[in-house]
Amino acid sequence: MKKRLILILAIAMTIPGIAQKPEADKAVFKTRKNGFYQNVILKSINEYNASQKKAGPKRYFTVDFAGKKYPTNPKKYEQLWHNAPLSQGRTGTCWCFSSTSFIESEIYRQTGLKIKLSEIFTAYYEYVERAKFFVEHRGNMNFGEGSEVNATPKIIKLYGAVPESVYTGLLKGQKFHDHKAMVAEMKGYLQTVKEDNLWNEEDVVNIIKSIMNHYLGTPPESFTYDGKEITPKEFAKSVLKINPDDYYSFMSTTALRYGERGELEVPDNWWHSQNYFNIGIDDFVSVFKNALKNGYTVAFCGDVSEPGYDRNAEVGIIPAFDIPSEYIDKNAREMRFRNGSTSDDHCMHVVGYLEKDDGWWFLIKDSSSSGFDGEHKGYLFLSEDYIKLKILAVIVHKDGARDVLDKIIK
Repeated sequence: MKKRLILILAIAMTIPGIAQKPEADKAVFKTRKNGFYQNVILKSINEYNASQKKAGPKRYFTVDFAGKKYPTNPKKYEQLWHNAPLSQGRTGTCWCFSSTSFIESEIYRQTGLKIKLSEIFTAYYEYVERAKFFVEHRGNMNFGEGSEVNATPKIIKLYGAVPESVYTGLLKGQKFHDHKAMVAEMKGYLQTVKEDNLWNEEDVVNIIKSIMNHYLGTPPESFTYDGKEITPKEFAKSVLKINPDDYYSFMSTTALRYGERGELEVPDNWWHSQNYFNIGIDDFVSVFKNALKNGYTVAFCGDVSEPGYDRNAEVGIIPAFDIPSEYIDKNAREMRFRNGSTSDDHCMHVVGYLEKDDGWWFLIKDSSSSGFDGEHKGYLFLSEDYIKLKILAVIVHKDGARDVLDKIIK
């Protein structure tokens, strides 16, 4: 009887349609090679600014992508309109590049206008707001280059927006943004403010502006558009027709009740915004899917320092040696956030999707230097599991998240 059972099982495993265990993902150590950042961005910065020591090769732990096939052809994806990918250079302003791209897609969706906006105008006034916060909270804050994608609607509401042609943030001879020296100087000055108790907001803001004006140029108070003089706030309201209050942020954590608003607890949420709707993990993923299927792009922030995320393969997956797909749930997601293995590394813009039997894939527009290392410069491809486990927050027009919001706002 035992031999007969073994024979039956062996025959069954060869019959088509009988489920077999999928091939396990393997892991390898690779030597990190120079990419777009070293070969193009740093080269340009070095010619303009000063010599820069190149980082030596480093080994990193990653999935062995050799021989693996993933949906990495952008033409196979349902795409929504977006401007071409643009490098953020040597800056930590991915939040601004991704959310500006997102707003540009929103402008096109609502008005049909194809406009390239200035990321650095937004970043400039984000630093102004940080300086005010620094004084108000006596230096008790995270002052750096990072922020969240919901900062851009906030800045548009306060200061407006301008076309990139009006304010590039690049000085003569610069091809790529380089904020390293500027941020170091601002931090040094603010440290002096704190040590010497120089808590005069007007003085602090003016000096922060003077530092930025030196490195970025001075942003315009008004400019000419279509033959008319217009201010940045008028431009955002009357031309772009962007209502910042129409954009909602979502997160998914077990630390708060679902349906409530709360704070995304990451350092780049430096102003401690509590305007994140907390929703379940399935609703979180559905925000991405429903928005895209209905013509709305989304921008998000999350973790990209993972063995299943590879700049050369251009994909983000969750390998089985991390956690099998069927075990990805709210607790797996929360544990990784709480133990620090999920961090708030990077922000990007989702501009397309592909429905497959084993889960969706998302076409991502990426401004980071690593996003230009692969075949499709400025693009990569994330699996549904990656969104589910490793992405922390997303912003979308309220109508793009109507299915989820209708459950929350009665």
